[in-house]
Amino acid sequence: MTGPIPPLAPTVRLRHGAEMPRLGFGTYPLDDTEAEHAVATAIENGYRLIDTAALYGNEIGVGRGLRGGGVARDELFVTSKLTKEQQGTGTRRAVEESCARLGTDHLDLYLIHWPDPAQDAYVETFRTLADLMGEGTLKAVGVSNFKPHHLDRIIETTGVVPDVNQIQLSPYHTRDGVRAHHEKLGIVTEAWSPLGRDGTVFAEEPVRRAAERHGRTPAQIVLRWHVQQGIVPVPKSGHSERMRENLDVFGFELTEAELEEISGLDRGEASADDSDVIAH
Repeated sequence: MTGPIPPLAPTVRLRHGAEMPRLGFGTYPLDDTEAEHAVATAIENGYRLIDTAALYGNEIGVGRGLRGGGVARDELFVTSKLTKEQQGTGTRRAVEESCARLGTDHLDLYLIHWPDPAQDAYVETFRTLADLMGEGTLKAVGVSNFKPHHLDRIIETTGVVPDVNQIQLSPYHTRDGVRAHHEKLGIVTEAWSPLGRDGTVFAEEPVRRAAERHGRTPAQIVLRWHVQQGIVPVPKSGHSERMRENLDVFGFELTEAELEEISGLDRGEASADDSDVIAH
């Protein structure tokens, strides 16, 4: 490859004006060395949304990969998240430290990784993130693993609606109720573990049948299932060819019947474990 190819994913406009690619690259559980190589390769392959977190311990490597990808910073959409220990009075410092490790003066999206209700600091934390957005350090603010009642509380208290809620979501965990709540509020749903955790979804008959019909891989079918419903998935892969395959899902459409059949694999809301932040 002689240089980075143009971005392959179209964008969605978030509530506060930022344009976020509709498919991104996840970096958990890569270490710094792995992340540097993977992120640079992902950018070269057309990814522009890169997702990391303080909890992953790889922001330094991600930052090196951002600089090594051969694309200007303003063409990238960089997301990070703060840990539960950084909530409350530590929020502003957490953002500053993430920016320093990533080697950037701003973040395109910053998330509260988990509400941690026992600590009860997520409202104060979100208020600080909204202030930082007003100051220009953050282009968009959001949350991760929040339930509808957590969202309602921060909106009622701060008057600011998150741009994004990143949750566990796949054909096994369709999260219809949560997604409907997001849509009502104008929040974009972002999916971690969009392909599931063990690859078993690829063997499911509706996925296999659609893959054969469209001449695509099962992973491409599942990712198309996400983006066609307005969900922003952030799959992760260390293989360049698979990176390109995962991003190449905007040139075909699933039928309504195919979407419904794949959604029929849902195991119910109780099967989702979006309190397990270590999983992504």
